[in-house]
Amino acid sequence: MTIRAVVWDVDDTLFDYTTADRAGMGAHLVAEGLLARYGSAEEALVRWREITDRQWARYAVGETTFQDQRRDRVRLFLDEELSDAEADAWFQRYVGHYEAAWSLFPDVLPALEALAATHRHAVLSNSSITVQEHKLRTLGLLDRFESVLCAAELGVSKPEAGAFLASCAALGLPPHEVAYVGDHPEIDGRGAAEAGLLSVWIDRGAAYARAAGEVVAHRIATLAELPALVRADTRFGAPSTFG
Repeated sequence: MTIRAVVWDVDDTLFDYTTADRAGMGAHLVAEGLLARYGSAEEALVRWREITDRQWARYAVGETTFQDQRRDRVRLFLDEELSDAEADAWFQRYVGHYEAAWSLFPDVLPALEALAATHRHAVLSNSSITVQEHKLRTLGLLDRFESVLCAAELGVSKPEAGAFLASCAALGLPPHEVAYVGDHPEIDGRGAAEAGLLSVWIDRGAAYARAAGEVVAHRIATLAELPALVRADTRFGAPSTFG
C-alpha cells in the first residue's frame, strides 16, 4: 500500500502546546498580579482550560463569534464584568506571554525534512484557520503544507470521519493513500483509522484514557519513526503498536 501524503494534527503533535500554555499562563498571572488568587499556576491553568473548552464548543457550533468567545473566557476566568475593550486588552497581554513560549518539538523538522521529497503534507486541526495559520506561520511551518483545514470552518470535527475525508479530498487522494499523525489515541488515532487512513499515534506521554477494543493505530514514540512507517506496507499484515 503506497502512502502519498501525510496529514498532521498541530497542537501537541507539531507544536508543544501543553508546555507553551503552562508557561504562558504562569508568566501572565505573575505579570497581572493574579497568581495568589488561584493558589497556583497549575490550578489557574485547569480553570482556564475548562473555560476555554466550553467557550470554544459554543463557537464551534455557531453560538458565538471568535472574538466574543475570547472575551467570555476572560470574564469567566476573572469573574469580573469587563467591557469588550478591557477583555480584549487582557487577552492580548496573555497572548503575548503564550506566544513567547511557542516552540516545535525537536523531532518535527527532521521528520518533515525526511519526507519532503517523497510525500505531500497537509494539516487537519480541531481549531480554526485564524489560530492555526498564524501559529504555523510564526513557527516557520506554514509553507510546508498544501492545505490547512480546521473544524471551525469545516463544520465537522475529529474524530468524525467527515473531517478526515475532507483533508483527503483537499489533497485529491483516497483515504488509503493518506496517513494521519496526531497525539490523541481516540480523537486522532481511532478517528483516522475508522475513516480509512493509515493512522499514526505519536505518543507524547500525555495521560490519555484509551478505550478498550480493537487495536487500530500505529503507535510511535518519536517522529523519527514516521518515515519508515509511511514508506512501508503497514496497512495489512503488520502488527500495530497502539496501546
